[in-house]
Order: sequence, then C-alpha cells, then structure tokens
Amino acid sequence: MFLGHFGVALGLKQKVPTVSLGTLFLASQFVDLLWPSFLLIGIEQVEIVPGITRVTPLNFINYPISHSLLAVFGWAVAFATIHWLLCKNRIGAIVCGIAVLSHWLLDFVTHRPDLPLLPDNQILVGLGLWNSLWATIIVELLIFSLGVWLYIRSTRANDKVGTLGLSALIVFLLLIYAGNLFGPPPESVKIIGWAGQAQWLLIVWGYWIDRHRSVIRKS
Repeated sequence: MFLGHFGVALGLKQKVPTVSLGTLFLASQFVDLLWPSFLLIGIEQVEIVPGITRVTPLNFINYPISHSLLAVFGWAVAFATIHWLLCKNRIGAIVCGIAVLSHWLLDFVTHRPDLPLLPDNQILVGLGLWNSLWATIIVELLIFSLGVWLYIRSTRANDKVGTLGLSALIVFLLLIYAGNLFGPPPESVKIIGWAGQAQWLLIVWGYWIDRHRSVIRKS
C-alpha cells in the first residue's frame, strides 16, 4: 500500500492539531523509510518477480526488522516515546505510535502471506488484496480521499502556498501511485533502495505545507 498510508496521516491531523503533517507522514511511513536502507546494506532482501501479484512485482523474501508485527510494534513504541520526550505531548505521542502501527495493518490487508508476525519469519500472513488490481485501487483511493477530506476539513490555508502546495502534493502522490501501478518493474533491488530514500522529500513536503495551513478551531 502507498496512498493509504498517506491517507491515514492526513486524516489523523484532526485528532492531533499540534502535530505537524510532516511528523504524521514520518510516522505512517516509518517502516517503509527503514526498509530501503536495510535493502541497501543487505540485512533485508526482496526479489523482482513480475506477475507475482497483479499490483506489485516484488517478492518480499526477508524483512523481519522493518516489517514483522513485533518489530513494528517496537518501532511504534520507540517513535511515540521519542515524540513525547521531544514535545511532551501525550496524545500526540500516542497517535504517532498508532500511525506507525497502522502501516503494518494496512500492509496486512494488501500483501500476500509474506508479512512475518515475529522476526523469526516462521509465521507469515497477508490477506492478498494485491491479487486484484482494481480492488486495490478502490481501497487505496477511498482511504486516501477520506484522509484528504478530513485534512482539508480540519485546516485552512494561510496563503497560496497552503493551497497550491497541498494540491501539488495530492497530484504528485497520485502520479507516483499510477507510475507504480502501470509503469515497468524496477530494474534492480538497488534502484528500489535508492528510490525509497526519495520518500524523505515527501516528509519535508508535509512539514512545509503544514507551516502554511492553520487548524480550524471548533467553537
């Protein structure tokens, strides 16, 4: 899943108005920010197998540190703890931890049975939504659209950057998603690893947008 993770982050903004959208992006994508680095240094492995699912050609062989349920729970606790130590915002820390954990839950829906419950890789799970292209597109677009609606409903633009920057981000994410779905498979695992690092630009983009939008205070 790709758009769905960003949809969760956008939607959670209304629950924690003092937490930047960039931080929520970071939390919801945290394990997918770890994974490309682990690929590049060789401690996790993936293969490119076109046709293995209708949506992605990736065969996730070994990724227990970034994507096992137990590890993701640990990352969620660590993220929440660090956020609390830095910001002293208990609710914000809890929501950020939930955002980290939500990544595994959404992946559980989309992945074929390749997600480990424990780091030993003995029990692998996944509901396999990726076996249906159109079902995947519908589910992701629904989650993303709901998140965008909730974010727009709970914030207002302070200037043109707040409006155009958000619009540009939405279009950019949709274009990336379309490219991933309908473009050619990646040429190598190294390219996957380096391309994954580009997600940090989306985190920065989230911080930038949020600085130009204000939370709508309910009376």
